Amino acid sequence: MSTKLTKQLTYDAPAAAVTAMLEDPAFREAVLERQKVVRGSVDIDGDVVTIEQVRSAHDIPSFARKFVGDEIVIVQKETWTSPTAADVELAIPGKPGEAAGSLTLTEAGGTTTESLDLELSVRIPLVGGKIEAMIAGLFRDALDREHEVGVEWLARG
Repeated sequence: MSTKLTKQLTYDAPAAAVTAMLEDPAFREAVLERQKVVRGSVDIDGDVVTIEQVRSAHDIPSFARKFVGDEIVIVQKETWTSPTAADVELAIPGKPGEAAGSLTLTEAGGTTTESLDLELSVRIPLVGGKIEAMIAGLFRDALDREHEVGVEWLARG
């Protein structure tokens, strides 16, 4: 069983500007700050972006907290295959869950749409689907914060 997550973020900027923003460690760190993670780190090595974030589990349902503990560590890895496309992997180290998919940037008339398509899977009998839905919701919220920071970032020019 798995859960599909799709999300589109639109920016009033050309694809090259969005790509430059996504490759900027300062932008990624500003996103982590807006997401209010407990702690996080960003590593950009060539075409590979790795973001590690630790989130508090205090606001997740108790049935899920017993599987993840007091904190959730999420490692996001983007491997950029071109200036407008990346393979995306999410891992929760030490836990039976992950996500994989793609990120694409599409420009039309000076506006760029970032499209994310992920397949989430949590291999825990009986509650895996509930945990997948919860993680999908957390990731959607995280992407909303990323979009807020991105709009502000690009507006500063």
